[in-house]
Amino acid sequence: MAPFPTLDDARLAGKRVLIRVDLNVPMEAGNILDATRIDRILPNLREIAGKGAKVIILSHLGRPKGSPDPQYSLRPVVPELASRLGKPVAFAPDCIGDVAKKAVAAMHDGDYLLLENTRFHAGEEENDENFVAALAELGDVYVNDAFSTAHRAHASTEGLAHRLPSFAGRSMQVELEILTNLLANPARPVMAIVGGAKVSTKLELLGNLMRRVDILVIGGGMANTFLAAQGKAIGTSICEMEFANVARQIVADAAGAQCEVVLPTDVVAASKLAPGVAAHVIDVDYVGPQEMILDIGPKSVARLESLLNRTHTLVWNGPIGAFEIPPFDAGTTAVATVAARLTKSGQLESIAGGGDTIAALNKAGVAKEFTYISTAGGAFLEWLEGKRLPGVEALRIWGRRV
Repeated sequence: MAPFPTLDDARLAGKRVLIRVDLNVPMEAGNILDATRIDRILPNLREIAGKGAKVIILSHLGRPKGSPDPQYSLRPVVPELASRLGKPVAFAPDCIGDVAKKAVAAMHDGDYLLLENTRFHAGEEENDENFVAALAELGDVYVNDAFSTAHRAHASTEGLAHRLPSFAGRSMQVELEILTNLLANPARPVMAIVGGAKVSTKLELLGNLMRRVDILVIGGGMANTFLAAQGKAIGTSICEMEFANVARQIVADAAGAQCEVVLPTDVVAASKLAPGVAAHVIDVDYVGPQEMILDIGPKSVARLESLLNRTHTLVWNGPIGAFEIPPFDAGTTAVATVAARLTKSGQLESIAGGGDTIAALNKAGVAKEFTYISTAGGAFLEWLEGKRLPGVEALRIWGRRV
């Protein structure tokens, strides 16, 4: 595949640069609860402004269904963004039309302007050519720095790349380089930890990973389906029994690909998922009819620690247990702590992604110790599944011209 063009290939001085970022930050009553995504884009914004360009920022927030909705306005993001940049950030209450044009016309080189939520127009998610054209009028150059939205063929994530000279922003560049290296030439052995509630949502991921990794650890609620497929009683645990045959086929295919599939051998069980509920450790062969599997047990943790000690690359998507409620966070925390220690010592390269995964690693206090944390959810998952992402492929077209 053609390489993607980066800011190293772009001439930005005096240009109006439309930069797509991800400011879809969690908010409550107009207050930003987590500014991680803002922090990720700051170096890129500063670099573009520092090269003498007008920085015109595009983003979505939430799901406003194609029309203006005050609860999804990007206006509350302006003070936080300006504070972290250390520079004023202007705001336009629309992302196209006369309001946006006047705001852009008032800019000087090095200025920042945030346009209103792109999803306030139905043309954004429809990738409507007229909406794309209206956005393109505002800029001379397009920069995509939102890997987290690259799996969507929307106007501001894919359509614009066909209208303007287009480049990957720095955080997009880092993410693509790390993930490309991860899939193309990883240090072996490679372990993947895949968790989450439902196996049905990660069939393609499991199918792709078993051909690329040496050890495939299946945890979370989805492990229950694999245990049930082996004939083990799982009580009232989350399970998709209709995928039992698929689970058995995945294990068989993995063996054929010389990939070791790892399932829990002991678990933490309780009568229900609730704070303060009585829980106990039990072998997977002895789960009672009224019990739920909610975490892995100490023997399973010890096995994963042993496997990690001989692993050189780890990719992690999905928590191992019901980490939101103690004590069912213990397994995820223990494994994450081991991975962080090995990463810090230089023995392991660790990459994690997905909202729940990041939340679990943050809760364990080890996210900063990992080699790389992807803030992308769906895009990270689809990349690991081996899919081509529309936002990335559109950049590759320009990569052939640079």
